[in-house]
Amino acid sequence: MLICVHSVKRKDFANMTRLVDLTLSRNTISFITSHAFADMENLRALHLNSNRLTRIANDTFSGMSKLHHLILNNNQLVVIHQEAFNDLLALEELDLSYNNLDSIPWEAIQRMISLHTLSLDHNMLDYIPEGTFSLLQKLNRLDVTSNKLQKLPPDPLFQRAQVLATSGIMTATSFALSFGGNPLHCNCELLWLRRLNREDDLETCASPQQLSGRYFWSVPEEEFLCEPPLITRYSHEMRVLEGQRVTLRCKARGDPEPAIHWISPEGKLVSNSSRTLVYNNGTLDILISTVKDTGSFTCISSNPAGEAHQTIELIIIKLPHISNNTNNIQEPDPGSSDISTSTRGGANGSNVTGDVKGGVDKRVVTAEATSSTALIKFNFQRNIPGIRMFQIQYNGSQDDSLVYR
Repeated sequence: MLICVHSVKRKDFANMTRLVDLTLSRNTISFITSHAFADMENLRALHLNSNRLTRIANDTFSGMSKLHHLILNNNQLVVIHQEAFNDLLALEELDLSYNNLDSIPWEAIQRMISLHTLSLDHNMLDYIPEGTFSLLQKLNRLDVTSNKLQKLPPDPLFQRAQVLATSGIMTATSFALSFGGNPLHCNCELLWLRRLNREDDLETCASPQQLSGRYFWSVPEEEFLCEPPLITRYSHEMRVLEGQRVTLRCKARGDPEPAIHWISPEGKLVSNSSRTLVYNNGTLDILISTVKDTGSFTCISSNPAGEAHQTIELIIIKLPHISNNTNNIQEPDPGSSDISTSTRGGANGSNVTGDVKGGVDKRVVTAEATSSTALIKFNFQRNIPGIRMFQIQYNGSQDDSLVYR
């Protein structure tokens, strides 16, 4: 069936339940309405190549569980919704070549276990998640030519094809992997790829500088090197008042670019929480510091070539805590830091409350309390030397532990 259209609407293919092949190629289609193909439950092949599509919505292909061939090459695709391919588990061929995609629904690709041909060439892809092809045992053609990929992640798919070819079960050309025209960074991360037996000699290295322009397959294995991390800048010993914000910095270089993690004084990995933020550039922000944060924080920089460590001392200067009914409270040991892998931050301690019965000298009074607000009054008859700020500890029904303000 061949027709010429500018858009695809819901009514265009209503009730066509027995159609198995639909070709809409070489038109000027720029828009497909939601569930446009919903009635085509038996469709096996859909050709939408050479049109003007810029995006695929999450419900464009809803219900097309029997579709085997989806051809979308030579469009102007920029975005494919992450849920757009969720129902396409029976796909055997997917062609997204010659578009402007910098990402595709990788998680959906991983579930297409019947896929034998995947064409992603001539796009803007710069990243393929590790393990994307692990379950695609029928895949025999993968084309990622002319993208922005600096590396391909090692995957059992490639090693399996190599073993089968070596054992004579399949020929070296039975699995076609095309990755030329990418700015390959030829370091130790691509050594696994260099060890595959190949006949072609078209791929070249774009970096590092000493390998730029050289044919990928002609570079000896010993030249695929990685540089271990080196920490170049970091914060030195810091002293801050309790309750203040603390920023610890750590920068490193290496090849490939190192990842940076932080370890708390208690030996726990620091993660993002209501009180801590860890940035990709190596910066750690403690939004509201507590005495429990005192100690040695360790910056760990790592890549496939090794690790580098740097210790940073953080000293939190304790503020005087004033409560009702006493002039001088002996504070308990603050205990260990609460910065850890927990998604919620906070510290253990006691709420400061103004409703202390029997108190002779109520210096802090809670008034006008409601379910969500309270008025705190500080009744001081004289100046207290050294007081620069007050810290309020509280928690509500949604908090796992105390919040500091």
